[in-house]
Amino acid sequence: MLRLAVLGASGRMGRAILGCIAAADDLTLAGAVTESRDPAIGRDAGEAAGLPSFGVPLTDDRKQALHGAHAAIDFTLPAALDSNLKACVESGTALVIGTTGLEQRHLDAMEKAAHQIPLVYGRNMSVGVNVFMDLVARAAAALDEEYDVEIIEAHHRHKVDAPSGTALALGERVAAAKGRKLQDLAVYARQGRTGPRVPNTIGFSVVRGGSIVGDHTVMFVAGEERVELTHRAQDRNAFAHGALRAARWAAGRAPGYYSMADVLGL
Repeated sequence: MLRLAVLGASGRMGRAILGCIAAADDLTLAGAVTESRDPAIGRDAGEAAGLPSFGVPLTDDRKQALHGAHAAIDFTLPAALDSNLKACVESGTALVIGTTGLEQRHLDAMEKAAHQIPLVYGRNMSVGVNVFMDLVARAAAALDEEYDVEIIEAHHRHKVDAPSGTALALGERVAAAKGRKLQDLAVYARQGRTGPRVPNTIGFSVVRGGSIVGDHTVMFVAGEERVELTHRAQDRNAFAHGALRAARWAAGRAPGYYSMADVLGL
């Protein structure tokens, strides 16, 4: 039985992961971390999420939550990342990170931690999205510079970062296929008299509204044809199942900085 700790257990993704753990035959909950000001601290993590009891209380003590865990899954906020990394390194716990909105300093900290623990980081943990990214990279490599590239993403009204991490990852795949860096090609805003489209750029469009879980479309547009690749997430469980697959894969593995492509063998 694989013992998992959930960091950010009271959040939307944390609750989705708890639900998937409860439904799995090979997983059990070792610990559940929430923020210090959460009024649910001390309550059973399952009952607080509207699930059957796990017999595991919500806590703000990472050391307690990680005790005996084979792997931890982190869907918290960037501000919590350093503490989560430190706790997992100290306990030798494999870590899966799905937190979005991270900056370069966070990525550097993860790479450093990965010298001591197996760490899987993905801007999007969905299995389908990662296959989708692979297909986009293949299309970008096959289609020449005659094809303009536009990336359109849509998420719920509560999402705080834009473009989404997944949209940026898609842009990075396209840029890499062109032998370039995304920062040199990305166009994030258009307003007013912008003039003709600059060749070989990658445009981003962002939609925020309602309860959209996550939609991403990459368009390759030439004068006489258009190729569109789309992924739509219909339930957060898609991300939760992917994170659990990554945790199963990472537990007991050698230290290293891994991606969902490694997990899926892409």
